[in-house]
Amino acid sequence: MKSPDQCSDIQDIRVEIDRLDRQIIGLLGERFAYVKAAAQFKSSLANVQAADRFRAMLQVRRQWAEAVGLSADAIEKMYRDLVTHFIQEETAAWQQSQAQAGEGATSIELGEKQHHDEGNRT
Repeated sequence: MKSPDQCSDIQDIRVEIDRLDRQIIGLLGERFAYVKAAAQFKSSLANVQAADRFRAMLQVRRQWAEAVGLSADAIEKMYRDLVTHFIQEETAAWQQSQAQAGEGATSIELGEKQHHDEGNRT
């Protein structure tokens, strides 16, 4: 790893940028794993979408960007796009878990009905 002032040419710069981008993408993958895991703790679609949390998160990311000399607008746009995608993925995971929970209940209900029907035949 070289600091920006230790880079002697454009190739050194590109190598370091690629290294950082790989780390950033790895961290985004880790973040996404937490997003998917969060779906299990949410009881409604509104909780999955969490509009108030989304707005508050964007404001904090803007502050973090400004604190390190980055454009708050650019960071907000990036996070808005990223988190919107993650919310769509989390919504799909939540809806699937709800459907599976419904199927499980249906299977149990069908089993109980079948047991009840068998008892009525005797």
